[in-house]
Amino acid sequence: MKSLTLLAPAKINLALDIVGTREDGYHLLETVFQSVSIYDKITLTLTEESGIALTCNEPEIPCNEKNLVWKAAAAFLKETGLTCGVRIHLEKHIPSQAGMGGGSSDAASVLMGLNELTGKPLHPEDLCRLGVMLGADVPFFVYGGTAYAEGIGEKLTPLPAIPKLTLVVAKGSGGISTPEAYRAIDALENPEHPHTQELKAAILRGALSEELWQYCGNLFEAVTKLQDVADIRSVMYDMGAAFACMSGSGAAVFGVFADENAALRCQQTLAERYPFSEICYTV
Repeated sequence: MKSLTLLAPAKINLALDIVGTREDGYHLLETVFQSVSIYDKITLTLTEESGIALTCNEPEIPCNEKNLVWKAAAAFLKETGLTCGVRIHLEKHIPSQAGMGGGSSDAASVLMGLNELTGKPLHPEDLCRLGVMLGADVPFFVYGGTAYAEGIGEKLTPLPAIPKLTLVVAKGSGGISTPEAYRAIDALENPEHPHTQELKAAILRGALSEELWQYCGNLFEAVTKLQDVADIRSVMYDMGAAFACMSGSGAAVFGVFADENAALRCQQTLAERYPFSEICYTV
């Protein structure tokens, strides 16, 4: 039996704005995605018997057809017409309800891993097409790195790699419901929008990291009701962060540090107060 183990990276949103709504109710966004070095680990094993078997180290994660990992495997097998089965073990490290794309990254890794194990019957564009049916940001994780996204997140423009950054990422015990966050966005009147287009232009011209922060931001911060988000951000700034912001619709907050020692002190301080606190890097 063929097996393959992959690392599925998390993401942060350096900028995230909502710019409209489609007729079907989906929100139109502009964002700059960035992969970071916090990973879930996925082990795929092809089996002679058909069917999908999923296990996970976290007991609260559903190991059935409701899981995006399961859905990704089923979509791949249906698309390729393969009759083999697959056994999947998911080792979670990316926090849930964090705005870090853990489920989407896991789904993308399953698509790419199964494609590798079965002799690459699908092109990356095919994997993205399958991915967007699972989640709007799944196609980003097929490529990773730094990218500008628009539409519902599926229209990607790869961007040059930004300078390597040292980050502290932390999350409290609460999560944020994405549908509720979008409803709150809809109720805003004359919100202050982040400068996503300016950030994209700065990255394209190779701006230094110090210039990038003036364009970063997240519209969802205007509607979050979690006190942990504000408190974590405040701690990060107090301990030397050059910039701190919520990722996605929340509830994780990332802080950018020029000094590794300051990042370590901040991470340790936050770890004493919150269930998730890690140092990571842009990748």
